[in-house]
Amino acid sequence: MPLSPNSIGLFTGTVLLGSDIPARYRHDRSGHVPSGAPEALVSAANVDDVRHAVRLAADSGWSVVVRGAGSGLAGAAAAGAGALVLDVSGLDQILEIATSDELAVVQPGVSAAVLDTEAHRHGLRYTPDPASTAISTIGGNIATNAGGLRCVKYGVTGDSVLGLTVVLADGELLHTGRRTAKGVAGFDLTSLFVGSEGTLGVIVAATVRLQPVPVDTVTVAAYFADIEQAAAACAAVLTARVRPAMLELLDEASLREAQNLLGVRAEAAGAFVVAQTDGFGARAEADRIAETFGRVTARVRVGTDAEAAHELLAVRRAALPALERHGRVLIEDIAVPRSRIAEAARKITEIAARHDSRIYTFGHAGDGNLHPIIVVPTDDPDAHPRAVAAADEIFATALELGGTITGEHGIGVLKRDWLACELGPRALRVQLAVRRALDPNALFNPGKAV
Repeated sequence: MPLSPNSIGLFTGTVLLGSDIPARYRHDRSGHVPSGAPEALVSAANVDDVRHAVRLAADSGWSVVVRGAGSGLAGAAAAGAGALVLDVSGLDQILEIATSDELAVVQPGVSAAVLDTEAHRHGLRYTPDPASTAISTIGGNIATNAGGLRCVKYGVTGDSVLGLTVVLADGELLHTGRRTAKGVAGFDLTSLFVGSEGTLGVIVAATVRLQPVPVDTVTVAAYFADIEQAAAACAAVLTARVRPAMLELLDEASLREAQNLLGVRAEAAGAFVVAQTDGFGARAEADRIAETFGRVTARVRVGTDAEAAHELLAVRRAALPALERHGRVLIEDIAVPRSRIAEAARKITEIAARHDSRIYTFGHAGDGNLHPIIVVPTDDPDAHPRAVAAADEIFATALELGGTITGEHGIGVLKRDWLACELGPRALRVQLAVRRALDPNALFNPGKAV
């Protein structure tokens, strides 16, 4: 359906149609590209643009695919034929920081890194800390309920979300949640939208918790003989009832690739773990972690130097970009009970050998969230089918160990076939009923998530 000049004139932001839409809007970081090209792109400049775009799509018979930074890893922001891409990255204002109440109100295009920097000016911080914090947006983080490096102590993104403003399928605004520290009036609609992957509405503002900046921070790094030994050491730390703010794990190959990308001095090791403690008990907790690591390795470093800590954490954050240099990667995201991290790591190694696939494993050992990354060489035509078979076995293994097929990246397109295996038919029917109640005409992100 062609747009009239009057329709386009409703928008403050940019509107592009058909072949004028840049190709990057067809896919996100997952690499999944749907068939066809989107019909329209609306780069929203304000909330009214979002409301107009939703109504325009409904009137035109198009679907709505919401997009922020396009950094998603499950294909939820991929847009093909019949889609209107709604880019909300331009809604990038911090609307309020309430220091006494320790909260902020932000638009969806704000990055966690920007909010954290601004909160620091007030002696506060935004604790959700995805590895993609410098490039992803809070709207996308909320839509996937993103995790991050500080999950083990501070939880995932949803644990910091107090309330939302959402544009519904009829273009009207819904306000959920509160500004208070607690509240139980009615159903928890805020949590319903968190992790919904753009299938229930468009988030245009969020009220989020802030935390005091810790009085002390200590970093502990250790190098191990292999990933199983490292995973067992991480499990031992948690069994010792220590709660570090971070507990991150990289296997030997991921460590090497990340160090090469950053150009930092290479440390040869079978696996690498970096932990960080914070708060008034940071030093005592760091001593306990170092002692635990020291039972199996002599290569343990403890320090309070901020620059050294930044370098160590940069290695962890560089792991995925380092692997993406080698071609297409299948970015998996399983979580298992923390007591079974070592078992999961061993099984992933066996799966890699069985399917003749290059699998690199890193992730958030503190909450059992592992990222087995399968690199698909471009010069091997049989590599992709082997990689898909390996990924399927990884998902099955996660479920067998009492875990989940996704800890933080979401379902998107890439894991829909496995969702019913985890949820079961009754739970899946309930979730589909909720989706239909809020979006009866399947306007938002059809074919994604549930």
